[in-house]
Amino acid sequence: MSKEVRLGFIGMGGIARHHLRQLANIPEAKVVAVADPSAASIEQMRKDFPDLADVQVFSDYHEMLEKAKIDAVEIHTPHTQHVSQALDVFAAGKHLLLEKPMVCTAVDAHKLIKAGKDKVFMISYQRHFEGTYQYIRDQVRAGVLGEIQFISLLLGQSWYRGTMGTWRQQKALSGGGQFNDSGSHIVDIMLWTTGLTAETVFAFMENYDSEVDIDSAVSIRFTNGAQGTISIIGDSPLWWEEFSIWGKEGMMLIRQGKLSQAKFGDKGLTPVEIGPTTSNPDRNFIDAILGRDTVKVPPECGLRVIELTEAAWRSAELGRPVHVAELF
Repeated sequence: MSKEVRLGFIGMGGIARHHLRQLANIPEAKVVAVADPSAASIEQMRKDFPDLADVQVFSDYHEMLEKAKIDAVEIHTPHTQHVSQALDVFAAGKHLLLEKPMVCTAVDAHKLIKAGKDKVFMISYQRHFEGTYQYIRDQVRAGVLGEIQFISLLLGQSWYRGTMGTWRQQKALSGGGQFNDSGSHIVDIMLWTTGLTAETVFAFMENYDSEVDIDSAVSIRFTNGAQGTISIIGDSPLWWEEFSIWGKEGMMLIRQGKLSQAKFGDKGLTPVEIGPTTSNPDRNFIDAILGRDTVKVPPECGLRVIELTEAAWRSAELGRPVHVAELF
């Protein structure tokens, strides 16, 4: 393959422009076509990125897949549209970077994994490229914490007010609320750093006057017997995030982005300083296509996230614990 990767975009909203900024720093990446039914989104792209003024523009992504000379596609559209669009991309023989969350059902996740098995296929979870989470994963894999016994996640965000009136609170487009939107990031990083898989989930969720979940209180048992809790507060006056892991030999804690750890016998938490992030999903995607790297966020990560998420939705609806195995 040549040293240039020709890209097409499906969806040109705000997150797409974030990816365009990252791709601008990758010489081998060339965006040659974009598709979006919104003329306003296309116009905003042209305003923000004058260098892309001459790219091919399509209102229908099917036409882009048929006519544009592209090697790969990035999808940045509402969540419930991901599965059909991704299947079309694979049917057209293209590589795919899919914005999170991967899909809205575990069954659909398996469909995409099967369809994309012969292509470079990754999910856009940027925390896999951040040194803090890479350090945690390395420590867990090295056995520094011992067997993982308990995990606790907390995310407070003004999601309810910030997304009011947008597609994110329209269930037909979003598939669900904050738990599968910004909450998807913390669920993914919990599962990726620890290597755990959810077995049983018990959840309470509050929608208030929205179509989708805003607050969530979730308890989990993992396949290794460990336990966990996830707390999502969607109507918070400020962003607040915590992630804690306890093992038989020690613990690690991230509070507001600052990492600390302790082992039995220590007098307290020891701060850990981590270097700057040096990569991102777009760079990894291009490098994987060119054979210079492996995919750091495979679709199996998206599967594990939606397994836990869908089980939580179903538990909140039924008022009882739900086993992940029930989803299939």
